[in-house]
Amino acid sequence: MRNKKSTKRSGARRKGKLRAAGRGVAGWSKLKRPDWGNTKIADFYRPLKKPVTLRLDADVLAWFKKDGRRYQTRINAALRKVMEREMKA
Repeated sequence: MRNKKSTKRSGARRKGKLRAAGRGVAGWSKLKRPDWGNTKIADFYRPLKKPVTLRLDADVLAWFKKDGRRYQTRINAALRKVMEREMKA
């Protein structure tokens, strides 16, 4: 049987004093702000993503996965290239 005291403490969080990051750090005021002068709105545009179920051939999926993480992003980029090429034609 579990001890009630240990059960209560297991979910408890430690309370401590938090300090805002950067305050009191030497050289904080010397940091430069980024230059957004040549930035366009299109640089920040990210299309909406929709979750889908897609059945691919095993060898095609293995080819995209061989480079590691973010294989879904690479599949999306490849499909986008095909889509843009077909839209031009």
